[in-house]
Amino acid sequence: MEVHIHGTHMSVGEDLRALAAEKVTHAARAFDEVVYADVEFAEEQNPRISDVKYRVEITAQAGGQVVRVEAAEFEPRAALEVAVGKFERLVRRLKGRLIARHRRSGEKGLNHASGGVEVTSDGLRIERVKQFVMKPMTPEEAALQMELLGHKFYLFFNAETERYSVVYRRRGGSLGLIEPQ
Repeated sequence: MEVHIHGTHMSVGEDLRALAAEKVTHAARAFDEVVYADVEFAEEQNPRISDVKYRVEITAQAGGQVVRVEAAEFEPRAALEVAVGKFERLVRRLKGRLIARHRRSGEKGLNHASGGVEVTSDGLRIERVKQFVMKPMTPEEAALQMELLGHKFYLFFNAETERYSVVYRRRGGSLGLIEPQ
């Protein structure tokens, strides 16, 4: 497995790189299809913005899904430990769900995300553009993808209604679905 490790507002030492590569590779052992993982260490420069100093974000592709976790702590090693624990739990949960779905019916794939480009236009600045393939999926699959990405909403092409829909997390923690008329 290829692990890309980089830092934002900090330099990542060789010992921390080796530890991160070892832990992420070990955490992904449950899922053979994890080929690439990106580990980003970030140091918060302004203590008024955040009460924790170091943040670790792990993003990987597993089984056609994008898995993203984030953790923040006072030390980079502690943040790495928390993020790796979350990553391992998500990878195991994803593998279990994919196995269960495969046993219930035919194989279904979810969307793949790709990187974005910065665009500027008429005073409005779009910071990031994401493009991905919109494969048909059920609202349950969209909710799973939203949870794996750690987002509050997810746009998808509903296979049942053959229209674009949005699944989102409500304030109480339950999920909502927006469908056009």
